[in-house]
Amino acid sequence: MALNTESATERTALLYHIANDHRISQLQHEQDEEARSVMSSAVTKEELQMGSSTVGERLPYNDYTTIDWLHDLVKDSYRFRSIRYRRGLRYNLISMFEACSAWIAVVIIGTLTACVAFFVDVAVATVSDWKLGYCKSNPLLSREACCSGKMPLLVARLESAGQCEGFQLWTENYAGSFAIYVAMALAFGVISCSATMLTRSYLPGVASDTNGKGNATNASSPPQSGKMIYLAAGSGIPEIKTILSGFVIPNFLGIKVLVVKAFGAIFAVSTGMCLGKEGPFVHISACVGHIVGNWFPKYQDNGRKLRELLSSACASGLSVAFGAPIGGVLFSYEEISTYFPRKVLWRAFLCSLFAAIVLKALNPTGTGKLVLFETNYGTDYKPIHYVVFVFLGVAGGVFGGLFCKLNFLWSKWFRAFPVIKQHPVFEVFLVVLATTLLQFPNPLTREPGDIIIKNLLVDCKAASSSSWVCEMEDSGPDIGEINRVYVGYLIYGTLTKLVLTIITFGCKVPSGVIIPALDAGALFGRLIGQSITSISPGIFAMVGSAAFLAGVCRMTISLAVIMFELTGQLEYVVPHMIAILVAKWVADAISEEGVYDLAQEVLGHPFLDPDTAISIVRRRNLLVEALIPPKQTMDEITVHVPLTNKVSQSLLEQKLEQLHNRGLMDAGLVLVQVHSHSEIPTLQGYISQSELEFGLTKLCPRRSSDGSEFQIRLLGHLVDGDASPDTLEVDLSPFVDRTPLSICAKAPLEYAVEMFSKLGLRYLMVTEEGTSRLTGVVIKKRLVGLLEGLREGKED
Repeated sequence: MALNTESATERTALLYHIANDHRISQLQHEQDEEARSVMSSAVTKEELQMGSSTVGERLPYNDYTTIDWLHDLVKDSYRFRSIRYRRGLRYNLISMFEACSAWIAVVIIGTLTACVAFFVDVAVATVSDWKLGYCKSNPLLSREACCSGKMPLLVARLESAGQCEGFQLWTENYAGSFAIYVAMALAFGVISCSATMLTRSYLPGVASDTNGKGNATNASSPPQSGKMIYLAAGSGIPEIKTILSGFVIPNFLGIKVLVVKAFGAIFAVSTGMCLGKEGPFVHISACVGHIVGNWFPKYQDNGRKLRELLSSACASGLSVAFGAPIGGVLFSYEEISTYFPRKVLWRAFLCSLFAAIVLKALNPTGTGKLVLFETNYGTDYKPIHYVVFVFLGVAGGVFGGLFCKLNFLWSKWFRAFPVIKQHPVFEVFLVVLATTLLQFPNPLTREPGDIIIKNLLVDCKAASSSSWVCEMEDSGPDIGEINRVYVGYLIYGTLTKLVLTIITFGCKVPSGVIIPALDAGALFGRLIGQSITSISPGIFAMVGSAAFLAGVCRMTISLAVIMFELTGQLEYVVPHMIAILVAKWVADAISEEGVYDLAQEVLGHPFLDPDTAISIVRRRNLLVEALIPPKQTMDEITVHVPLTNKVSQSLLEQKLEQLHNRGLMDAGLVLVQVHSHSEIPTLQGYISQSELEFGLTKLCPRRSSDGSEFQIRLLGHLVDGDASPDTLEVDLSPFVDRTPLSICAKAPLEYAVEMFSKLGLRYLMVTEEGTSRLTGVVIKKRLVGLLEGLREGKED
């Protein structure tokens, strides 16, 4: 509506006040010598205002808001030019520091991540052994450290007395040790889950303004209530993918979450549940990256730049988890990041490198090596073995596809029960109880996940006699015959790992799915290797573990690199590649999405995957007009600006209140204007909700004591003498995006998907074909809501 139709009695100013009233003039910005120096340099006045104002900056991000990648790019550009063109030694030093700050930051991140990983690794080894006994000389030492390297590979070997006098078993009675094992595991699970409960937070629902057809809900209805989330639960990778795609989850990367994640992961892994600490390490590294990034002005106020740093930080998380620095970089690129330019690649490389260097120096495993599962089979595979590798790939793909589907169904069904939903500790208690009762009787699955893999990858031709696996493989009824008891252990272990991993992933403890998938694959591969005597069965265990993980997570290149960094077996890259590719193809045929994508859907986090989105809209043959909001919504978010470019404060407050009622935090108002020579409203700009609210609540006086009117200038700039002496005005035009990107309503919907995903847009204008008249405004969450509805099978 036009300004002259408003019966407002109160007017407001927003940025610069032109008035004689001394109470209003107190809000004027002061200019110091530094500002005048900048204005006299090559930076223009407009650029100076952009560099120091909130234009391009997403003022405090609200729950599930989105950042604007283009605005943050503009802000960083102005900031760079403001520093670059200042003269003097001081500014030259600042410019040099700005250029080096990214490299300094990633070095600090890699170092701190390695320190946290060292503490967690050492603590897990000690706490996990408490289920069996304790070190008599120092209870804080693990069994391996206590025995000075004399520790046998399996718990069953400990029952023969005298092999490690320094480590005291709780009891040598099988039933007693079983009971203590279960009781200690239950206690560890309760401790871990209870700590995770400390990070409970409330977030709003996804795309609360949309239904499956992309239309807004009734604007007069109140916003949907928030949902509960445990910030330290799970692996954290689905949430990090959401954050790196441009959304915001408040407090998810804070110091409190970091501490709870590390502490909870220690006790969660020590329970023996089918989970690993590799996913939590990625979350921990992202927390470190966020904390360190806030030390540098370059990243502190820029969401785009901060996400570049977080992508680099995630590489160090997997680097310390597996001792795989190159694989960590590729994992961040392939699995987590949606924006990964070349400069981020090099910084991730440096961050991962320093994490590996520091971790090797700290030496948490006591071997002095980064390779966790070093093997040397000494035999080469033959072409006939390719058939076995393909079979392992098929098995891994079937497991991965079924795991994703069954875990999704389990999460929707079991965790919907009120007693489970309201008492997550009870769920963890039940899962730990089932895990210990099923895994303890089997010597192959009694140890933590990483020890299980190490035992199954052993080469019996070079292994010592203390290897229980090799003794079982050599103890058949006759030489060369298969030990049926041992084969039964392998089958039993494979099935229990499959079932327990399905019901464990998603529990409210810090946990990852990488190690359990590797365990299941190694058990199955070792089982297949029992019928092939030409080469070591450890080779099939190694390839099978990669195949099963590929089926679950759908990693390809990064996984192949991680596997040869884990084992040191570079000559087996080809078998790994075969099994990984086959596993991915088979898993994709069963379930289109990997475990992390499905976890995002279960948790309700917004995410825009361009490949998946384009495949969805192509099958529907939709146009951009499917995203246009209904008329009521457009009326609420449209501001008709008169030729005077001034709008009443009451009108904007009314519009802002309507945005709040819709339950959104990152919407905005579109500005249109009708010129005298045309009756068609012309698009003039867009102002985001956060910046409008900042202006109305922080910069605008409510009313002067003498009753003077306040006006808000949305278009154009105030100049000396422009304001009337009887009115008070504030210029909001620096907050307005005068050149918002637009798209034709008749364009294919794929265009909008590409623009939102590749350009990182927060909003997009939709215009009518032929006339260029504004017909709609689309925000990112509206597109996400439409895609979610189409994915669930709803027709538009």
